[in-house]
Amino acid sequence: MHITGTHFNYCLICHRKLWLFANGINMESNSDLVYEGKLIHETSYPRRNEKYQEVAIDGIKIDYYDAKDKVVHEIKKSDKHEEAHHWQVKYYLYVLEQNGVEGATGLLEYPRLHKTDEVLLTTPDREAINDMLIEIEQIINQEKCPSRIQKSKCRNCSYFDFCYAEEEIEL
Repeated sequence: MHITGTHFNYCLICHRKLWLFANGINMESNSDLVYEGKLIHETSYPRRNEKYQEVAIDGIKIDYYDAKDKVVHEIKKSDKHEEAHHWQVKYYLYVLEQNGVEGATGLLEYPRLHKTDEVLLTTPDREAINDMLIEIEQIINQEKCPSRIQKSKCRNCSYFDFCYAEEEIEL
């Protein structure tokens, strides 16, 4: 299995979500919040498709890549999981580098917040990514799904109903 940017993102947010996603349980197609994020992605920069290209390589898919300036553009709805977003882009930069694209940088764009963050890949980041790749593989290859987390961020997760559905079993 190829590790994707989504795997990196989910690893930092919730190991249960990562395991479910990697094992074929995808709840995102039913989520209004995910749909809203896709709308923001598609409508915030309407001319972007004309200027930049989509890149799919080694399991990752970069929606907007400026090949001339070597910049990965990643659009997000909110900065609620900003650290996870940064690592997702760093992983994109890492994969590009592994495939011979040197010196690429990233831009995390939050159009609703009018905020842009530059993302760079450093030597310590490369080492951390190698460690995270091992961790991700270990999580997704576990026989059992990790326990759910007890955090307020779960309420807006597309897996919330799956994780918190409490059915009584009749005896």
